[in-house]
Amino acid sequence: MLYSVVTYANTRRVRAVDRIVDLCQRDLAFIWLTKGQKPQRDVFYDFKGKKLTREVLDEMNYQFMRRLEKEGLITLKELYIDGTKLEANANRYTFVWRGSLNYHLANLLDTIDALYSKYNTFLLEIDHCSPLEILKPQKNLLRVAEGEGIGFVSGKGKHKPEIQKLYEELEERGTRLMEYKECFEIIGKERNSYSKTDLEATFTRMKEDHMLNGQLKPAYNVQIAVENYFIVHGYVSNDRTDYNTLIPVLEKHRKAFGDQLEAVTADSGYCSEKNLLYLKGNGIRSFIKPQDHEKRKTRAYKEDIGKYYNMTYAAFEDEHYYICHDGREPRHIRTESKERDGYTQTVEVYGCADCGDCEHKTKCLYKYNAEKNPDRNKVMKINERWEELREESNANIQSEEGTLKRQTRSIQTEGHFGDIKENENFRRFNYRSAEKVYKEFMLYAIGRNIMKYQRFLHQEIEKFEGKKEQKAV
Repeated sequence: MLYSVVTYANTRRVRAVDRIVDLCQRDLAFIWLTKGQKPQRDVFYDFKGKKLTREVLDEMNYQFMRRLEKEGLITLKELYIDGTKLEANANRYTFVWRGSLNYHLANLLDTIDALYSKYNTFLLEIDHCSPLEILKPQKNLLRVAEGEGIGFVSGKGKHKPEIQKLYEELEERGTRLMEYKECFEIIGKERNSYSKTDLEATFTRMKEDHMLNGQLKPAYNVQIAVENYFIVHGYVSNDRTDYNTLIPVLEKHRKAFGDQLEAVTADSGYCSEKNLLYLKGNGIRSFIKPQDHEKRKTRAYKEDIGKYYNMTYAAFEDEHYYICHDGREPRHIRTESKERDGYTQTVEVYGCADCGDCEHKTKCLYKYNAEKNPDRNKVMKINERWEELREESNANIQSEEGTLKRQTRSIQTEGHFGDIKENENFRRFNYRSAEKVYKEFMLYAIGRNIMKYQRFLHQEIEKFEGKKEQKAV
């Protein structure tokens, strides 16, 4: 009963619990759903906080998706993905920055080292303690004070002994050190900031800039995977970019519906080697626009003689090399590899043996300075696997099918966010923490799906099959 009430409230664009409680007392539709009962705030908070878990909410949405699949409204074989930033329910100026923490932590560690050197007059072994073992010298100081009969004093007009002053300085520095340690645990390895009032929100640049100074606000990165106007998946994270959000969304689809996904369409924010490798490894066609898609159309891109893609690629007896604009041959020198985000990135290094008398050095070499480094030669680092994946994805989006899919993605996913933000004024979450924020958004998404389903039943909208030819005005 409570789920039906909350879901119906979201179809009516009502998310606040107080508003739902009020409607249960005077709105006929809510009174019918509650069968005349009048649930209070605590009942809804307990239901949404404890009983309605993330897993339960996802399963309810997936059951609805399977019904839509049976009715032929969706196929679950293709997804259109996009994301946006929604402001968190956190104060705007409660930021904690990683750079500020590093700066102050360095100064604190220098102060602690100075204190350790000063305390060597009392105990020599203090010098062997790490900053995190700051309690050890404090205990030693207490033992020394007790052994010499020195009492610690407090209050106005009393002179503190030197050993007490040192003890209190250590205690103060130790407290600050533990606070910095806790801050680093909260911020993690991937983020550079967090909010004191919502620890899982990250400060990001928002499109809504009311002060017109590019200020950062605490926000969550909300992702949706859409097919035929229905939100199949929702995903909420604190990533500032979209690179790391694609694979979690696709993993949710695989676990819920199996390996039936055939194509994914997204914008250039999702184009990374890791994502394209995942798609290729799982047999999913990529319709993701490369970051330089628009740049490739320019004359400057096509006439840049220093780039490998404007050189001639050749091979001789299993040796690959390039032929530059001056007719020289940058040949393979070595292979470099490094671990990055859970996969191995391999880079092939090509270099020219002698560029000494080349008349194109100023155009070919990046930031070439003839006075500082006249003997510099051309060196190119090429990630061939990454370039191959990008070219394959670029070829897909240039096809007739890819053009239609990009058109569909921009209409359906961006249309959702435009409707959510502008028409329904959903720009800020009501709850705090990623778990509660996700449940708030998914309840809202389920409500939107039901309204879309109702419009399909009444033939107010039809399945999108591409824009029809329009006469020029």
